Amino acid sequence: MAEVSIQRETGQAFMPKFDANGLLSAVVVNVATREILMVAFMDEEAIAATQSTGLAHFHSRSRGKLWQKGESSGNVLKVREILVDCDQDALILVCEPAGPTCHTGATSCFYRRLEDGVLQPVKT
Repeated sequence: MAEVSIQRETGQAFMPKFDANGLLSAVVVNVATREILMVAFMDEEAIAATQSTGLAHFHSRSRGKLWQKGESSGNVLKVREILVDCDQDALILVCEPAGPTCHTGATSCFYRRLEDGVLQPVKT
């Protein structure tokens, strides 16, 4: 087990470390601004689809299936780079968004900040 951990942390092999549900976290950032756009979950199928198409795919926990970001809205995320954390249980997808990322129409899903227990709009 220690050998796998060493290979995962220092080697060149992509060895994703999924949780008990077969998922890992993915943070999406804008390639141009480095703004955090969203956080979602990926499984093996989503990673493979993302790599083969160049478009961000995720695992929908609510629907229990693969989904391509923007498949109905057209606001796809073109993946320019995938960064892998040290123990390979989280990814950063550096993307070029084709429109708003949030389903609410906001540029980012992070459009509010918590101030004194109240959600306030983030000033852009």
